[in-house]
Formats: sequence, C-alpha cells, structure tokens
Amino acid sequence: MHIPWRRVIRRILSMLGTLLGVAVFVFIMLRAIPGNQITAGLGTEAAALTPEQRLALEAYYGIDKPLVVQFFTWLGNVLTGNLGFSSRSQVSVLSLTLNALPVTFELAVLSILLALLIGIPLGMLSASKPDSPRDAIGQLIGLAGLSVPSFLLASALLTILSAKFGFNPNGEAYATLTEDPVRNLRQMLLPSLTLGFGIAAPIMRTTRTALLEVRSQDFVRTARAKGVGMRRLQVRHILGNALVPIVTITGLQFGYLLGGAVVVEQIFSLPGIGRQVLIGIQGKEYAVVQSTVLVIALLFVVVNLLTDILYRIIDPRVRAE
Repeated sequence: MHIPWRRVIRRILSMLGTLLGVAVFVFIMLRAIPGNQITAGLGTEAAALTPEQRLALEAYYGIDKPLVVQFFTWLGNVLTGNLGFSSRSQVSVLSLTLNALPVTFELAVLSILLALLIGIPLGMLSASKPDSPRDAIGQLIGLAGLSVPSFLLASALLTILSAKFGFNPNGEAYATLTEDPVRNLRQMLLPSLTLGFGIAAPIMRTTRTALLEVRSQDFVRTARAKGVGMRRLQVRHILGNALVPIVTITGLQFGYLLGGAVVVEQIFSLPGIGRQVLIGIQGKEYAVVQSTVLVIALLFVVVNLLTDILYRIIDPRVRAE
C-alpha cells in the first residue's frame, strides 16, 4: 500500500499549527478577563494585601513575569509533560485531566451512538419519500434538535423526571463504569439523551441529503432495473455510498463532544473535562484552563485525522484522489 508521505507531513504540520494557535489564543483571552488567581481566591480581601504580600503571591502563582516569559515557560513545561498544578485541588493538571477525560469520552460515545440510532433511521425515512408527511415529520424533529438549546432540554428533563417520577441519579455521587456500572449508566442516560438529540439533527439532515443525492445516480437506476430488492438497494447500494458525509459529520460532532459538553456536564454534575475548564475559569487557574484546552484541541485534531482515514477506507473514490 502506497503511503502519501507528503500529505501525512502536511497534516502533521497543520495539526501543530492549529495547536500552537489554540495555545496562543487561550493564553491571551485568559489574561484579557479581569482578575487573576489572587482576586479569585481572596475576593474583596485582596484589596487589603500589602504590596509585599501581593508580590509574594504573584511570584507563587507565576504571574509576576512578563507575559511572553509566562507563555514560553508554560509551553516548555507542557512539551515535557508537565501540564501545571491546580492550587485549588492541590493536584497536578495531568492528574485532573486523566480523571476527567474518561467521563467525557464515555459521554461522547453514548451520545454519538444515540444520535446515530435516531438520526440515520430518520434520515432514511425522510429520504424514502421526499416532500411527504413522513419527510415533514423527520424535518420537524431535525429542526427541533437544532433549535432547542442543550441547557434548556437538560434542565427540562432533569426537572420533570426528578419532580414527577423521582428519577435523579445525578443527585448521587458520580460512579465510574468500573465502580458501579448500573449507577454509572443511569447517571449517563439523561446527559447522553440531551446531547444525542441535538447531534441527531445534523446527522439526520446530512443522511437525508446524501441519500437523495446518491439515489439520483445512474448505478441506482441500473440496480433497480436489474431487480435488486428494495431493502438491499437501500442499505447496501444507497446508504453504503452515502457514508462519507455521514462519517464526516459524525466525526466532527464527536470531536466537539470530546471538547467538553460544558453546560451539560455542569447541569448533571458530571466531573468531565468540560466542567474542569469551567471551574478553572471561575478560579482563574491559568495552568488548568490552558493545558486542558490544549488537550481538548489535540483530541479534536486527532479525531479529525481518524475521520479522514476512515472515509478513505470506506470510499475507494477518495483513495483514488
């Protein structure tokens, strides 16, 4: 198998450029927010600090140096595997991230599975008879998924199910999949439904558009003329050739989920990576936010690369290019 090394090198350089751009952007934006770790930790009491006390705290937090020095010191530490230290949690950022990442990864996988189970059948149903009542219903569900904010759907689900049916597993302490699989899946149910419903909408619309485009091609008419059964025609010939855009949109959505469903994780009290960033911003913990966002960006570009590889595997036309 021929390996396109020039393309691989270009992709790697592009990934490195993206990560550097994210690092610079997050570093600048964090410092643009009023306040720092001293004011976040002490609140109004920070005004009572003497100049010597303030200088000592700035040196402790590493914010007494010029911004350029702060940036390259942090970046150099990251390149050696030192993501920093959380003064709030009294543990390393690497330890925080390793604990939070499996939570977000599990949430992302479950949400994508639910989105595929909802979006692809709805897309196929809508495409089977365009401009019909079933198509209108599918389009309406897709529009609802795009329109309803995740925080609103999450709050509604949590409120209704807890108030009317007493179902609120997220009110208990979080249990990992290895500690208590049943409680873990119960705690993941509502957040996965919330995110899955929103992601199902673009998957459904992409599936519908791709199927209609493939169905109009000559090979489909030829297969139908040869007497290929409708089920086989739909699944093997039409859906099989429409997988590239579906895989692409699924990979993008999965990357966004790994970026941390901040609002959903906060509402359902899931100790994921998105909530870690949110708490870091609230506490002005620069190392936590910068390093965690950089990890998120790395995951996103890796998912995009894997998506690119996957649709080159499933579609020989892409490989030929």
